[in-house]
Parts: sequence; structure tokens; C-alpha cells
Amino acid sequence: MSQAIVTLKKGEGRTIKAGGMWIFDNEIDTITGSYENGDIVIIHDFDGYPMGKGFINDRSKIRIRLMTRKVQQEIDEAFLEMRVRNAWEYRKKTVDTSSCRLIFGEADFLPGLVIDKFEDVLVVESLAFGIDQMKPQIVELCKKVLAEDGIAIRGVYERSDAKVRLQEGMERFKGFIGAEFDTKVEIKENGVRYFVDVKDGQKTGFFLDQKYNRLAIQKLCKDARVLDCFTHTGSFALNAGIAGAREVIGVDASQLGVDQATENAKLNGVSDRVRFLCEDVFELLPRLEEKGEKFDVVILDPPAFTKSRNSIKNAVKGYREINLRGMKLVKDGGYLATCSCSHFMSYELFTQTIHQAASNVHKRLRQVEFHTQAPDHPILWSADESYYLKFYIFQVVDDK
Repeated sequence: MSQAIVTLKKGEGRTIKAGGMWIFDNEIDTITGSYENGDIVIIHDFDGYPMGKGFINDRSKIRIRLMTRKVQQEIDEAFLEMRVRNAWEYRKKTVDTSSCRLIFGEADFLPGLVIDKFEDVLVVESLAFGIDQMKPQIVELCKKVLAEDGIAIRGVYERSDAKVRLQEGMERFKGFIGAEFDTKVEIKENGVRYFVDVKDGQKTGFFLDQKYNRLAIQKLCKDARVLDCFTHTGSFALNAGIAGAREVIGVDASQLGVDQATENAKLNGVSDRVRFLCEDVFELLPRLEEKGEKFDVVILDPPAFTKSRNSIKNAVKGYREINLRGMKLVKDGGYLATCSCSHFMSYELFTQTIHQAASNVHKRLRQVEFHTQAPDHPILWSADESYYLKFYIFQVVDDK
């Protein structure tokens, strides 16, 4: 089958030349041959130098997503199996695989596809048109590779309901792939048990990227009074609870999240010490401050305040405000865990924003730890979008 050839403009293709995976619409000079959206095309530099193969979609600003740098490579079942197998072998070496991100898009060289494994259930999120057409095949290959290690997948659920699908000319979708099953899945992570709602929870149901950051706070929480802001389904709060905290308050604006967190507290037998409030964190923190409340540990795990470069100024204000409020509630010598899950909030900008917040409230910060996302969300250098989570633990000391 003849394949269309895409030739880049002179001086363009900087992203893929640096090791990234994307070619944007304004980088393309000519396309020779016919294609349909989702087809694999060959990419040439302006001088005819072959740069690889990827799938094309003229409805998307990300016109081509690279699948391989080898122009002779067939994108067939054997190729996809190799990608899935490499992803699984990497996870077996680097993380607890009972629940983990099995496929992380571009960073696993399967652009636009996310697959999370929760015990014996897979949750799939497809965000690009080309990979969407390969999705059924890739899901079957995941089952095959896992079965070789004695893991029988009992069900697959699709959560392709993110807005970005609309930018690819695709409809949003959620539903079963194959037979229906109970979508409330019990998992265990760091010794904590959770019910994960893969059907109605946020994103794929549970944020696996914070796995080892949650573990990192356990050692700080014995006998502590802990405030966990933006608790979602209670994950940081529960890690504090099972580590022996004397009192934990988890706060989230979602009643569904609070109900799930309360259920998870019961599941772990810590309901006597861990409780949850459905409140707006930005409104609650000033009230706690007015009352003179103090905590040994404050945890800030907000949603991404920005999903684009355009709204970065407002995001900086949000992060500064929340960190400033959080620091005021930490008792002298206590600890603050704070993070940003926005790719656009760079490490430098996030660090600078926290520093400004500390200066504003006359607190000194002593850095205990800095982490990124768990290794099952690998950061592919030159694919900047794969690096998004920044997580700090500080000791907060009054200016003296």
C-alpha cells in the first residue's frame, strides 16, 4: 500500500528533532499522495531526509503523532505488541504493579492512549483519532501480555470523555469494552485500601501518579493533626490515618468525592480519626485561620489551575493564595506537602510561587523532599507534556 509523504517546511520539526512526538499543522509544507484521517504517513524533512512514521489527522492542530522513527517499520500487530510488552516490562521493574498506569501515551510511544490497570480491571482513555482506531487491538494485546504473568483481566471500561477529543474531531465516549462488570473496584496501595469508581470517578477513577508521594507523607503523620485539602477520594488523608495520625480532616468541593472518601475510611477502619467535609477549600482555609486552628501537617493537592499557557497568570495567583493560606495553618515546625499537576506550571514557576507565598506570610521553608509523578507515568525528555506533577514537602518555620 502506498503511503502519503508529509514534507516539513525548512527550519520546522523542532519538536521531533529534539526527541518529541508531535508535528503541528503550521510545520507542514506539502503532502503527496492520498490519505484519510487516522492513516499512517511517512514524514520527511524539507530536504527529503526520512524522519519517521506517524498517524495524521487534519482536524487537529497536532497534525501528526509519531509512532516510530524508522521509516521501514510496519505499524502492525507485532509492532503494537512490542510497544505493549516494553511498557509492561518497564512497570514490573519500576513500580508496584497491582494497580498502575500500564500505558502513558507519548512516553510509552503509543501517542494519545492511556490505560490504567486497577487490579484485574483496565480503564482506557483514547485522546487521538489514529490511536483510537488501534485501540481494540492494543487492549487485546494488553490482556495477552498480562495473562502471560498470570493476570486475568475481568473487564475493560473506556473513559474517553475528555473535552480534548472534540479537538480531534471525535465524540466523547464512556462505556464498557466487552462484557459488563461491577465498576466499583477494590485496590490496595501503600497498605491503604480504596474503592475505585472507574465509571463515575474523576478521569480514570483514581490518581495513580501520586502513589509514592502519598507514601512519603506517612512518616510525618504519626500522632499528628492533619488537614488534607482537595482530598478527592481521600487518598492522602487515608495514608495519614493508617500512619497513625490522631486526627485527619479531608476537604473536597465534590459531595461524590467526600462520600467515596468516607466509604474508604470505613474500609480501612479509621473512621474514628479520619473525617471529610464537603467545602470549598478557598473559603474554608480563611475561616480555619480566623478560629486560630493549627495543624502538624497540611496537604495541598489541588486540581490543575491551568490547562493552557493563556491562563497561567490566574493559576499563579491561585497557587500562591492556596499555599499562603496553607502555611498560615501549619504550626511552627510543622510540615506542608504541596503540589501542582499542571504541565504549564513549570518546576521553576511553581517553586518561585511557593517562595513568594512564604515571603508574604513571613515563613521560612526547609525542603524535606521533592518528587515528580510515579515512575509508571514516565517523563519522556523532549516530550514536555509528559512532565506535569511537581510535589514538595517542606518544614514550615516561623521567621525568628
